[in-house]
Amino acid sequence: MTTYKTAEVAAIIGVHPNTVRLYEKWGLIPAAKRQKNGYRVFTAFHIQQFWLARTAFQIEVLQGGLRKKIVEVVKLSAQGNFDGAILLTREYIADLGKERDHAEEAICIVQRILSGDKPDTPVFLKRKETSDYLGISMDTLRNWEMNGLLTIKRKQNGYRVYSEQDIRRLKIIRSLCAISVCAGGLMGLPLVVAEYRERKILKRFQVTPVSPSMLLSGYC
Repeated sequence: MTTYKTAEVAAIIGVHPNTVRLYEKWGLIPAAKRQKNGYRVFTAFHIQQFWLARTAFQIEVLQGGLRKKIVEVVKLSAQGNFDGAILLTREYIADLGKERDHAEEAICIVQRILSGDKPDTPVFLKRKETSDYLGISMDTLRNWEMNGLLTIKRKQNGYRVYSEQDIRRLKIIRSLCAISVCAGGLMGLPLVVAEYRERKILKRFQVTPVSPSMLLSGYC
């Protein structure tokens, strides 16, 4: 059986030797056996497990606990629990499909916004109803509002009501947050609609100072 030293594993994977030790410490690869002199001894399975982890962590979607789920998949595989890893992977793929559907819906909404389309059916939902409809927690809704991503109107009794325009904004925000665009990044997105319409593009990573109140306001 071919064995490898820490430095050899690092060279094969293309990482620093300390990264190999960290992956072992975090349970992402099996614990390596030790020689009498204390040096770690790795096998081909360690190499394969390392590639699994590196591939799994390329995904940027964080929404819905996906990052935690894929980490658990890698750990189950490292433990030799392949049946559990396969089962959780299937759940992960199904959840990833839902996030993709959300992203495609957000793209369609943005395209309608840029074409000047306006919602023609008045819809008003309470916070709990909005939370259930979008599949996000009420705490998440509160945080987005506190960060200035949108402003929700209140009824005379003080309860918030979410309109169709608000729902459209929230669907876009949900998808952006799923790809690691934090609230600060959202607040910095350039929202010059005239430029979008002229160039027909969305500049995801160009940061321009924009007031939070401008974010998606008036265009949904």
